[in-house]
Amino acid sequence: QLQLVESGGGLVQPGGSLRLSCEPSGSTLNYYDIGWFRQAPGKEREGVSCISSRAGSTTYADSVKGRFTISRDNAKNTVYLQMNSLKPEDTGVYYCAAKWAGIISVQTMCAGIAGMDYWGKGTLVTVSS
Repeated sequence: QLQLVESGGGLVQPGGSLRLSCEPSGSTLNYYDIGWFRQAPGKEREGVSCISSRAGSTTYADSVKGRFTISRDNAKNTVYLQMNSLKPEDTGVYYCAAKWAGIISVQTMCAGIAGMDYWGKGTLVTVSS
């Protein structure tokens, strides 16, 4: 059983930056494609960015392209989401999720939240002045 732990959320002013981290508890992420999803108040959960197990493929939601960067360090067993130029509409709970590598494309994975094998409990990001 893979357990995922997100960290790095917090309160930031518009235009600021945060870096989220996703780490496993008691296992390795190396065999999984990883996605970052978010849920804003009153809205459905949506895919933000996804990365394949060996970081060969990445994808981003149109709303975050050019501002967010997903990366992974398999040696450190961690996946990151660097978020720059944050906007109030980026506010929400950010979840890390994992799916066994190579089953579906990262584009398909990020397009919907169904089918992910494991989820973290989320970290809250609030963008406000």
